[in-house]
Amino acid sequence: MKTALAPNTKQRVGGPVAPLVGVMTRYRWTVCALLFAATTINYMDRQVIGILKPYLQKELGWSEIGYGNIVFFFQLAYAAGYAGVGRLIDRIGVRFGLAGAVTFWSFAAVAHGLVRSVAGFSVVRFALGLGEGGNFPAAIKTVGEWFPQKDRALVTGLFNSGSNVGALLTPLLVPWLTLRYGWHSAFYVTGALGFFWVVAWLLVYRPLLDNPRVSDAERDYIRGDKAAFLDGPRETWLQLLRYRATWAYAVGTFLTSSVWWFYLFWVPDFLHRTHGLNISAMGAPLVTIYLITDIGSISGGWLSSSLIRRGVSPLSARKIALLVCALCVVPIFLAPLTSGLWTATLLIALAAAAHQGFSANLYTLVSDTTPPQSVASVVGIGGLAGAIGGMGVAEAAGYTLQATGSYVILFAAAASAYLLALLLMHIILPRMPPSRV
Repeated sequence: MKTALAPNTKQRVGGPVAPLVGVMTRYRWTVCALLFAATTINYMDRQVIGILKPYLQKELGWSEIGYGNIVFFFQLAYAAGYAGVGRLIDRIGVRFGLAGAVTFWSFAAVAHGLVRSVAGFSVVRFALGLGEGGNFPAAIKTVGEWFPQKDRALVTGLFNSGSNVGALLTPLLVPWLTLRYGWHSAFYVTGALGFFWVVAWLLVYRPLLDNPRVSDAERDYIRGDKAAFLDGPRETWLQLLRYRATWAYAVGTFLTSSVWWFYLFWVPDFLHRTHGLNISAMGAPLVTIYLITDIGSISGGWLSSSLIRRGVSPLSARKIALLVCALCVVPIFLAPLTSGLWTATLLIALAAAAHQGFSANLYTLVSDTTPPQSVASVVGIGGLAGAIGGMGVAEAAGYTLQATGSYVILFAAAASAYLLALLLMHIILPRMPPSRV
């Protein structure tokens, strides 16, 4: 005897009861929340060493060049991880791909507490970078699968704001742990968070098409962009390099991601060196920077999404948002020239916020302009370029500071990077590719 179903449900063949077409679920926002949490943990694990730099240099006797080499090895592995793990995620899917990446980098983060030398830290930083490289290719691919085009930049800004939350929580948690339990504990505690996330992800996440918690109405809303869901064969890296969009994204990421790495790994030292802040006094300026940065991440995504809703073409909307963000970075060159701590802090905060708004639109450009079955691979190619830029900055910053003791040159380069990136991107990709119109 058949069991009668409630009037607002229907039986899915071979699966559990799911809502009818007319009932709009919003499970996509649960997915966004999980991506936000992963990105928060990602940035906590990578930023601990930046917060501890002045402390560890004194405790373990590192030179500026030694610290630069530690960052260099992280960037080297991050480049390989971004490209290699991004390709792997296109093959095996985001559920197990992202879970594996988080598990790997969490073990590496915990291992930091077991080493003391520059060589030892270089090894564990390499492992950390290899795993962390999988986060953004997986997240951007997931956003492309779970959200329509008009929502993607906003959603990317939302989950990407987790990087700012992670960078905000780290200077609050790490000094307290270090002063109370020793610097090793900072790596143990932050590294362990990823294991809890993996359990939650595997329990909650299922692909869109066979997820029993998603109604047909929500699927129809997500799949409203028919061009974004055209099936096709997965392309090789060499084939992806034929796309102008791949090169535009790679160039933009090469020039701007390196600046973000500079903020992440050297701003705490800048505050210590220029304004005399010790580890216990660094919390307020860094929290301020990353609170404002959160606003920039969400606002940058909102701006282009809002323009699209008003009828502006997606590519034009992204470029307008990119230009606004690029202009907001320019005043950063004044940061090392001012004597006021809070003036410098707010200048850095404005530039960091603009970077995250720029980044939200740059990431979304990939899912707008490249084949959906290859999104993670293209993000991986761009991430490889960005990590190579970060490797260059790591070495340049170490040698520049060792030779001059000044941040003026480094901040001046950061001020011009975004306008140059946007100019080159516009030259490479002046209009939407015909297959994505």
